[in-house]
Parts: sequence; structure tokens; C-alpha cells
Amino acid sequence: MKKERPDMETFAAGIADKEDNPTIYELAKQFPEKTYRELENYRDSDRHEEAKQVPLTQAQRDLVEHLEAGACIMGEMRKDREETNWKEKYDKEHKLRQEAEGELTILKGIETNRVKEAQNRSNHLQDELDRVKKDNNGLYNRVAELIQIDESHQKLNGKLQVRIAELEDDNKKMYDHLDKQIEAARKAGL
Repeated sequence: MKKERPDMETFAAGIADKEDNPTIYELAKQFPEKTYRELENYRDSDRHEEAKQVPLTQAQRDLVEHLEAGACIMGEMRKDREETNWKEKYDKEHKLRQEAEGELTILKGIETNRVKEAQNRSNHLQDELDRVKKDNNGLYNRVAELIQIDESHQKLNGKLQVRIAELEDDNKKMYDHLDKQIEAARKAGL
């Protein structure tokens, strides 16, 4: 006789089997012109709507509040770090441009070779910037792939947890049955 699952286990198994939530990787393949942040916002808004429909226990609600507070703090820290990085990059680029402009004004009309060198340097910096942007995009794609792998592992873990619970129940039933048989044998004088 197969054991009936409680409502929460049925719900968890249904969520684990559900395949209609696209991952960042799948969204990136569908919309290559979108940024990682835009794709993440789209996916998260869809998940938040689904999550609002799920009944939660008080402990789960407390955990969600705790995680959201941590996400806010992490977002602020990331924003501060990004602002700092962008300011540093801007300052460096601005300084390089000022140096290039200073060189051009000093050498204007005197040495055309040095002007060409400054232009080549500027072109080189632009090429470097393009390469960094390309690398950055590749990293975002790799993060999307890793998130997809993480999500599949979480689904598998959920299924394994349900199976472990079933096996523990079966094990307990067999243990009880063997206990009864041994007790009966002892009473019979064996």
C-alpha cells in the first residue's frame, strides 16, 4: 500500500516537477539584447508573483523576511562597490583623456607623429574597453549557466528529500514488523 503524501510534500513535488519557469540562461538565449540585470528582474518578478500564492508557515515567513533584509543589504553594498568602481574607472579615463588632450595642444602643428601616437593610444584604449565589455558579458553568461545548474540541483535535492522521507517510513514499518515477529518468536519459546 502506497503512502499518501501530506499536502506540503505534494506541493513541493509539484514545484520540483514544474518546468515552465525559464532560467536566466534560457532567457538570455531568447533575448540576447537584454542585459543580465533586466533578465534577472523579469525572472524575479515572475517568481515573486508565484511565491505570493504559496501558503507559508510563520518560520518560512521569518526566513523570507530575513533573506530579503540580507538581499537589501547586499544590494546596497554592491551598489556602493559599483559606484566606487565606476568612479575610479571614470577618474582614470578622465585623467587619460586630459593627458591626451594636453599632449595634443602642446604638440599641435609641431610633431604630427606624436599626434598619431596619441590617436593610436586612444584607439588602443577603446579596443581594450571593448574587450573588457565582451569579457564582462561572457562572465554574465557564465553566471547564468551556473544559476541554471544550481536550480536543477535544488530540484533534484527536493526530489531526494521526498524519497528519503518515504524510505525512512518504509524502514520504520519493516523494523516494527520484525520487532513483532521476534516478540512472537520469544513468546512461542524460541
